[in-house]
Amino acid sequence: MKMVPVPEQAYGNLFEGDCYIILNVSNSTTQSTDIHYWIGNTSSQDEQGAAAIYVTQLDEYLGGSPVQHREVQGCESAKFKSYFKNGLIYKKGGVGSGFTHVESNMYNMQRLLHVKGTKHVTAREVEVSWSSFNVGDIFLLDLGKALIQWNGPQSNRQEKLKAVLLAQDIRDRERGGRAQIGVIEGGQEEAFPELMKIIISVLGQRTGHLKESIPDDKPDQNQTSIVKLYQLHYLSIYLSIYLSIYLSDCYILDQGGSSVMVWKGKAASDEERRSALSRAVGFIKAKNYPSNTKVEVMSEGGESAMFKHLFKSWKEKGQIQGLGKTHSVGKIAKVDQVKFDVMELHAQPKLAAQERMVDDASGHIQVWRIENLELKEVNPSTYGQFYGGDCYLVLYTYNRANKPQYILYMWQGRHATQDEVTACAYQAVNLDNKYNGAPTQVRVVMGKEPRHFLAIFKGRLIIFEGGTGRLGVVNPDPGARLFQVRGTHEMNTKATEVPTRASSLNTNDVFLLKTHQNVFLWYGKGCSGDEREMGKAVADLLSEQDKQVVMEGQEPAAFWVALGGKAPYASDKRLEKEVAPHEPRLFECSNQTGRFLVTEVADFTQDDLDEDDVMLLDTWEEIFLWIGNSANQYETQESYSSAVEYLKTHPAGRDPGTPVSTVKQAYEPPTFTGWFNAWDAHKWSVSQTEFENLFGCTRDNFQRLPKWRQNDLKKKAGMF
Repeated sequence: MKMVPVPEQAYGNLFEGDCYIILNVSNSTTQSTDIHYWIGNTSSQDEQGAAAIYVTQLDEYLGGSPVQHREVQGCESAKFKSYFKNGLIYKKGGVGSGFTHVESNMYNMQRLLHVKGTKHVTAREVEVSWSSFNVGDIFLLDLGKALIQWNGPQSNRQEKLKAVLLAQDIRDRERGGRAQIGVIEGGQEEAFPELMKIIISVLGQRTGHLKESIPDDKPDQNQTSIVKLYQLHYLSIYLSIYLSIYLSDCYILDQGGSSVMVWKGKAASDEERRSALSRAVGFIKAKNYPSNTKVEVMSEGGESAMFKHLFKSWKEKGQIQGLGKTHSVGKIAKVDQVKFDVMELHAQPKLAAQERMVDDASGHIQVWRIENLELKEVNPSTYGQFYGGDCYLVLYTYNRANKPQYILYMWQGRHATQDEVTACAYQAVNLDNKYNGAPTQVRVVMGKEPRHFLAIFKGRLIIFEGGTGRLGVVNPDPGARLFQVRGTHEMNTKATEVPTRASSLNTNDVFLLKTHQNVFLWYGKGCSGDEREMGKAVADLLSEQDKQVVMEGQEPAAFWVALGGKAPYASDKRLEKEVAPHEPRLFECSNQTGRFLVTEVADFTQDDLDEDDVMLLDTWEEIFLWIGNSANQYETQESYSSAVEYLKTHPAGRDPGTPVSTVKQAYEPPTFTGWFNAWDAHKWSVSQTEFENLFGCTRDNFQRLPKWRQNDLKKKAGMF
């Protein structure tokens, strides 16, 4: 009944007989925190009760700010699934200790995984037999050193691709890259004799016909116009949600039985706040709702996007006149701008937990680069300069209670080879052993640097897109280079190299454009004075040349020439001045399963835009319909009517006259792309023929390649 940490390499592997607690701190502007507790189908009542108690205690420790979510196996929320991009694996049985998640001999095994889903994949262990197969799904035979993927004849391209990513994830995380992956097309088995020979040796010769497929998805039931608000304190029932919420109370919002949300006012009593989760579960039982009904618990000021979307007029602190708008500089891709006294971290442990800052970043750092698969110490004069073609180890040492503490960051460049990534993990183990296992190990993916990592480099963190920092290696001359500078002080600032084109600019940020002749310091209209000062400091690190300050809208001709000409960028006035209290939401519209479904995509990025489908982006003031190149006519027609119906049935009584815009793939306007972080304007600009000439394979086959192989082909094509 204790909380036991799960090793990172086992993330996404869930035992059906256990319960889990997942803590997620978002790197987005809002710095939101979510706590999920997951209930396995065969877990005991005692385990479920213990998990609920620990969630309440963790919520209190974090100051009551997180949103709590109750998740049931097989009915997980889109947000929960979004944490595991490569899929969830349900494992039979349970464990006595979280450390047994990683089996001692992963190469001597035999299991069959039934893989389902398109946007979010789940894999369940099934009987290792042909009787487990069906014609519409994917099955993964895991033999330890070999992973054989069998694609059902009726499975679609998206399912096949997701299954490959799951197989690669198992190979890379659980097997350290030491397993072979083979793919068999179920309708063309004779074309894969060697792989079929292995399958038959395990399953035997197949007799009879395979079973028919089961639909992958169910319609999204989150939106319903039947919404009721219950005031817990007085137990009175309101049939409308347009009433004010009193800060001294707790409320239950019932969304037509599809989900239950609990809101805790800051002035509510401790007893009311602690019992909010158990009251919600009791509410579900009293209403005879299914036991897997989704539950969210949130505090005043930490409301989820879905909760706010249910109110027609949501008021935020400091709100100005207008349709739900708050005056605050910076909406798109902004670093948390909240300033705090680092000395308060020592006096307030809750603040330290919320800020994810173990100390004031005044400790000692050592940096090594992976060279020839070995550690090479980096010259301290270049600390903070990271190249996308390298991997680094950063050891941070600080004192707590007069004892040394360690954090070992493993920074992985986007374009580093798989061997270098593997060597980085291996060398981290060696370094960890040197300190008797004391360091806390943190894997840092390029572009996803945590706040404390930024802070320890004191505003000197510069990330180069490609190349290497190795001595004696001459990086290709890129010509002009563009860097995006984000941050308001040395504790939260970094400069990131972005594509040298006008579409990379953003009105909220500071950019540094470096050419052979000039260095331009570009100030967007939405950036603050603090951001400009940090921009100057980073500019001095990147170049000793004199800097020419350029204000947005007053750019000289040479500036645009260096960027290859003027082009639209994220410059909407709303992005400059206001933060909408309603966060944007993305939905996938598809009839791939034979039924037209609208499914929400949580924590979306550009990669979630599926060119086989139509995507609906709701920014509250506007609805966008993004039409993928391979979307069929039926999906296009149904999507528009679905957008109209979406507005008509919205619980908040949305204006049916809200604009609905249609956007074609590869022709997206800045008003659309501005809602996506790091939008790549050239992602779809290459035709299929040009693509095959560049890479020697189709897009589908390219997507199936490991990331390191894709990067090698891109390098050969001169893309970086």
